[in-house]
Amino acid sequence: MEAILLEYAWVLLVLIALEGLLAADNAVVMAVMVKHLPRPQQRKALFYGLLGAFVFRFAALFMITFLVNIWQIQALGAAYLLFISIKNIIDQRKGDSEDPTKKPRRQSGFWMTVLKVELADIAFALDSMLAAVALAVTLPELGDFHIGGINGGQFIVMLIGGIVGLILIRFAARQFIVILDKYPALETAAFLIVGWVGVKLAVLTLAHPGLGIIDADFPHSTLWKTTFWIVLVGIALNGYLVGVRKHRKQA
Repeated sequence: MEAILLEYAWVLLVLIALEGLLAADNAVVMAVMVKHLPRPQQRKALFYGLLGAFVFRFAALFMITFLVNIWQIQALGAAYLLFISIKNIIDQRKGDSEDPTKKPRRQSGFWMTVLKVELADIAFALDSMLAAVALAVTLPELGDFHIGGINGGQFIVMLIGGIVGLILIRFAARQFIVILDKYPALETAAFLIVGWVGVKLAVLTLAHPGLGIIDADFPHSTLWKTTFWIVLVGIALNGYLVGVRKHRKQA
């Protein structure tokens, strides 16, 4: 029993580390979505949005064997993130060339922003849950009860990993909002990252067994993961350097 518990603890640590990595790009998306709200509402929007996301993830664990066959969820998530990335970058370019006295475009209200946060996290959730399932099913069964077709011990490990992931996203998103407030020029880089995350979801969709357009193992290959993180860090680093330079000029 001690050996089994030790194995569970190790897998849980690995899962938390994985959720931490996934939280980094997810948090940028959340920060960008709520940044336009007044500061007191930003924290509330993240809280309500991620509370709804937690309910969805908990429910999705019961239906994971059904959800993994629905590639359209990730496809819609990819299209949505690419749309808001392209739209906001175009709007920024237009805003730079427009008359500064012109009335700014109307932004989404509080509850619409909460809905957008939840929809974005639903798209992220499948990627996160599939990784959790892949790790958890390697564990020996613990206990003689099952939840949603998954062994109770394995289910608890996945649930804890998902909760930790959402907590990490919330606090990371708050930090990204602070950075974006200090360096507004970083917003373009943030939207580029949102688009790049959309590309990641698109790759997952194309590799889904229901489509089979690209090899199913490609999204989990070292080549793709390395490429994804190099590009993401490159966008963030370049955006940070440009943002700091503009901040100094304005100061």
